[in-house]
Amino acid sequence: MSFKTILSVVGAKDAVSDISKAIELSTELDAHLSILAIGTALPPIASDYPVATAWIEQRQAEINALLEVRQNGEDMCRSNGVSFDTDYLYDDRFILESNLSMRALYADLVLLGDGARHDSDIRKAVVAGTVFDAHVPLLLAPAKGKSSLRPKNVLLAWNSRAEAARAAKEALHMLIEADAVHVVIVDPDSSYFKNGGEPGADIAAFLARHGVKVVVEQVASGERSVEVVLRQHALEIGCDMIVMGAYGHSRLRERVFGGVTASILEDCEFPVFFAR
Repeated sequence: MSFKTILSVVGAKDAVSDISKAIELSTELDAHLSILAIGTALPPIASDYPVATAWIEQRQAEINALLEVRQNGEDMCRSNGVSFDTDYLYDDRFILESNLSMRALYADLVLLGDGARHDSDIRKAVVAGTVFDAHVPLLLAPAKGKSSLRPKNVLLAWNSRAEAARAAKEALHMLIEADAVHVVIVDPDSSYFKNGGEPGADIAAFLARHGVKVVVEQVASGERSVEVVLRQHALEIGCDMIVMGAYGHSRLRERVFGGVTASILEDCEFPVFFAR
């Protein structure tokens, strides 16, 4: 499946850079671009009149900033000849999640640029609403370097879990076109209920049947965290995309993501394709 509709979620900060990345990726695939500018609404304040007035004014200022982002997005898309639509949302985080989930149903891919990614409320709302609720893949595009949906050298983070398999299948058309796909297993466990007798062999065989040029790489952590190992290995092999599953806990814990997912979400110098 190719990506024909990309939903780009941007905030008020560094929006021009995020929109530029989205336009580049949409142009690369001749895809339709939906730009959604979002902001987390200030909670109501029950206080004296002057404070309440300041609260209302600040809310309006934040809405105006999103409207400006939306207008900039429209202007940039028109000047680049991109098929597009734009909208904005300003509400509390959980309503944002619900709206993002609904909108993601009509997209092949959700894009989160570096500016919006570093707003923790936006980041959490986007991941929860799209990857976890709508089960739509998410691409994190770093500020530096070129992001591409036609990567040539891919690192597939593998741990023999359903989420990792889902990510591989969602990214399959990209993996097929890549020059090399590195299936990377950190501290493999050859027991039956872990990675199997030959860790990585099963997913490598599956991918090879689809024509993927795949190599399995078993990496020892040396007591480093998994996310540090993945970043370092990605740098060593010169990959231009990391593909991985997203992992999380129950809704009762507000979807507190597992350590690897959380760390990669917060900061990674490579484009990261998440699915669950």
